Amino acid sequence: MKYRIAAWASAGFLVAGLWALSAFATIPFTSERMRHVWTLVSLTCPVAIAGRHYPISLYEALVANAVTYGLVGLIVETLRRQMHQAK
Repeated sequence: MKYRIAAWASAGFLVAGLWALSAFATIPFTSERMRHVWTLVSLTCPVAIAGRHYPISLYEALVANAVTYGLVGLIVETLRRQMHQAK
């Protein structure tokens, strides 16, 4: 179970890193271009919502997204284990 949760956290780190690379690659981005992808960014990188109101560094965003995905992974894996034991 520890490895699965670590995989979830790694996935969160990679998702935030890929969004950061995407943002750096498309600079300068217009608000119209960003409007199309903002929903997807908000769903896959929830710390970006806070980043709109408060300055968040890239490293903080990477760590926060990894922690968020790790917590989601903990919940999912715990529920999966309970469902598996119930059968």
